[in-house]
Formats: sequence, structure tokens, C-alpha cells
Amino acid sequence: MKKLIFVLILVLVMSVVFQGCGTKNQTADNTQPSSGAEADDSQNKITEKMAYNGVYNYCRDTYDWSIAEDNPDIMSLEMGEESESEYKVVFRSYTGSFVYFYVDKSSGSTRLVEYVPNLDIEEEAGTIDLYDYLESDNK
Repeated sequence: MKKLIFVLILVLVMSVVFQGCGTKNQTADNTQPSSGAEADDSQNKITEKMAYNGVYNYCRDTYDWSIAEDNPDIMSLEMGEESESEYKVVFRSYTGSFVYFYVDKSSGSTRLVEYVPNLDIEEEAGTIDLYDYLESDNK
């Protein structure tokens, strides 16, 4: 009987967690720079600051931050590991789940991966074009 109650609670928690992790999915067709932009590749390099600011703006637009007004420590955004080709920006939700943003340094194409550590569930959540979330002075 305890196992049944535990499973029911686990299913309920999973549905709440994934509902709180909703994203605006965009197709990858809009993430590639135009051929004219490829010619001047040096201007299209994404900096660490641009990656952070773009993801910050996306998270503010997409996720409800009002729940963290009384306790801002329950939600956070920080830079993760960096490779030669991409930055990793990590969003921590009040639910305890994470959204990893993998920002391509050359194109701004950003892949989202949602991760729920308590359930060890990880899944692709779509892509965005970082340039859509940058202020014009950062481009």
C-alpha cells in the first residue's frame, strides 16, 4: 500500500514539475545565420556575456519568476561549463529541475535540455535563436 501511495505521489510531482518547465519551442530553421552573415563570421561570435544575457532574457520571458519574489534563492541562472564550440548556461527552477542551455558560439543556435535530478529524467526541450533574445546593443 505504501508503494502505491509513493507511486501516485511521484506521478503527481512529475506532472507538476514538467508543467512548470514548459518552454516556447522554435524550429531549428530559424537558428542559422543567413549567408550574408556567414561572410562576416567575426561579428557573429557569441560572447559569454551575450550567452548569459540572451538566456536571462529568454527565462524572464518564458518562466514565471513571481514565485521567487519572496525568496529569490529558489530560482537562479548561472554559467556552466564552456567548450570550444558552445557555452552552457544553467537555469534552476523553483521546482528543483534544471534547464541547460547549450549556446553555439558561432551561430547563436541554442539547444535546451530539461533535467529533473530527483527522478533522473533528461529530455531535449527544443531550440531557440539567441539573437531573438538579445538587446540590440549586444548584437
